[in-house]
Amino acid sequence: RKQPVRADDHRLGFLLGDSGAQVVLSRRALLSSLGLKPEGVEPVFLEPGWECESAPEALWDPALSASPSNLAYLIYTSGSTGVPKAVALEHRSAVAFVRWAWGVYPAEDLACVLAATSIGFDMSVFELFVPLSRGGKVLLAADVLALAELPEAGEVTLVNTVPSAMAELVATGVLPASVRTVNLGGEPVSRALADAVHAGYEVCLYNLYGPSEDTTFSTIAEIGRGAMAAPSIGRPVTGTQVHLLDGERRPVPLGAPGELYLGGVGLSRGYYGRPERTAERFVPNPYTEMAGGAGSRLYRTGDLARFRPDGELEFLGRIDQQVKIRGYRIEPGEIEAALLAYPGVRQAAVVAREDAWGDRRLVAYVAAAGEPIPVPELREFLRRRLPEPMVPAAIVPMESLPCTASGKLDRRALPALEL
Repeated sequence: RKQPVRADDHRLGFLLGDSGAQVVLSRRALLSSLGLKPEGVEPVFLEPGWECESAPEALWDPALSASPSNLAYLIYTSGSTGVPKAVALEHRSAVAFVRWAWGVYPAEDLACVLAATSIGFDMSVFELFVPLSRGGKVLLAADVLALAELPEAGEVTLVNTVPSAMAELVATGVLPASVRTVNLGGEPVSRALADAVHAGYEVCLYNLYGPSEDTTFSTIAEIGRGAMAAPSIGRPVTGTQVHLLDGERRPVPLGAPGELYLGGVGLSRGYYGRPERTAERFVPNPYTEMAGGAGSRLYRTGDLARFRPDGELEFLGRIDQQVKIRGYRIEPGEIEAALLAYPGVRQAAVVAREDAWGDRRLVAYVAAAGEPIPVPELREFLRRRLPEPMVPAAIVPMESLPCTASGKLDRRALPALEL
């Protein structure tokens, strides 16, 4: 990373312990700067020439015993209880996802894919494994906005990113003419952005929706030129079932809003080491005949959607407090728990606010137990405990936070802020 890592062993140490990791791959200086001294974890250091300096001999020639049902990776997501939770994905789901992509994207589109997404974010699964498995290559970048600085930028054929980053690429006019396809995911795509992309570039533009619990992408829509309606999230990808259900888990009529449930080959095992949370979100599938027989499950996304008359899905928002900021799924409760861990913070609330350009940012409101809260120190405290996308753009001290007549926090009464 070019930027200094601003995290201590509080969060990363938790991830290592929670995942049961036995090996950590790192640079010696980086591990030292983070202050990580994980017990029972074997460090493997990659030094300047990227030689494995300390790898145990067994790592050089591992036994090839993986099966489709083996765990492939864990993706950590923000937790409403204040603790991150790991989504456990199996090899079978990742392979099905890659095979689906082969059928949608021609080899020419995958000849050179920009890989600018953190491997802690599941859009990276597409950027890395789809092109490499088709004989293409990936071009590594610190982030998507660094594309223009890369000497090989003119070779890139596909860009896979979040709408807020694409808006910046379009505004600065740095998207290479070699790009054939643009994938947008992680947050809603506006009609204005789609029109701006088509106005400046000859590309195939896709809107992709999907939670980590269903292997990266669950639905796909091609956004054509000249359409008037807001972009839909399309139709299910191969092997995925979509159901819109009411509070009793009954199908809603065409055009009516319902909670979006997902089933099929992309579903994860659930949340690693959290059976209660898994049982809450992964429920028995009443449509077993069309979804793999007895024992199949549906994932409750917490997203609202409706079927348009043409059969495509329209995303309507969330049924809870979860927000998306630049593609990162964030539970305000996790940030609020970190704020309340700071000595002297009595109350805390976090909401997403839009600036004048429609970009969403996190704003934290805090009330002190006594002495005024030093905001710069509080911000540094958060940076040591949370990943950068979860650190609020603004922290607003208040005497007390507004409450409803029943004494609960009234988020709608929190003061608006000029961002």
